[in-house]
Amino acid sequence: MRLKPAIFLADERRVSDRLSTRPDVPECDIHPGVGGRATARSACLQTLAVTYCCGVPSEDHVSSDRAVYDMTAETYVQFAGTEINSLTEHPIDRSLLLAFVELIRSQAVRRVADVGCGPGRVASLMADHGLSVLGVDVSPAMIAIASAAHPHIEFVEGQLDALPIESRALAGAVCWYSIIYTPQYRLVEAFKELARVLIPGGHLLLAFQAEGESLHREDAFGSGLPLTSYRHSVSEVVGHLEESGFWISTTAIRAAELEHETTSQGFVIASGPGY
Repeated sequence: MRLKPAIFLADERRVSDRLSTRPDVPECDIHPGVGGRATARSACLQTLAVTYCCGVPSEDHVSSDRAVYDMTAETYVQFAGTEINSLTEHPIDRSLLLAFVELIRSQAVRRVADVGCGPGRVASLMADHGLSVLGVDVSPAMIAIASAAHPHIEFVEGQLDALPIESRALAGAVCWYSIIYTPQYRLVEAFKELARVLIPGGHLLLAFQAEGESLHREDAFGSGLPLTSYRHSVSEVVGHLEESGFWISTTAIRAAELEHETTSQGFVIASGPGY
């Protein structure tokens, strides 16, 4: 997502401008031994399931996310870095992350997960504030970068609706723009999985692109691969969370103020079943 927000929130022109400055690589980082960017793209396409209905593309959102970020992980990090920073997070965003940390620090259990961790930006912030952190991401390339940048944090491959975490193991979870590649009809499934891994009353922080129409790109971030970004309204997210057993404590929405933002930004803090 992944910082999950920054590059995801960029419009097509700005992202294309950034990616156009990246030199071709002689070999694919994700498929060693595969030479050339075009051949590397072909290899990554083998992991991407794309179907068509009435002429409209409808990709497997998990495979799409994985393939695109495996192809563009290094470029993403050049844009967003491996730490939360003022260029990619608004002061309100950072204040919500710190508020979440304080909620966890008030509990006996301090194990948390950064779900959709990308290069480990949120994971690093939480670890710096004394929490025990696990980072989870669907992209092996992102996991490799996160592990190298933050060797003191554990990172594992996994996806939002099938987390590699035992039930009732976490005091909290952050999905920092991790749901923007999840279609609305799959949100309840994802939220129920998050509820499963939280202790009773555990906390969840969501950040996401709010309002507006979904954006489908056939060439996402210069990868040559398709990807759809879903914009979820705060009210829809709240409804799906409540359907999944969560109690909503905080909602916020702010205008697009940073250079890379093109939509409003939504935030929800919720407590899991048993609150």
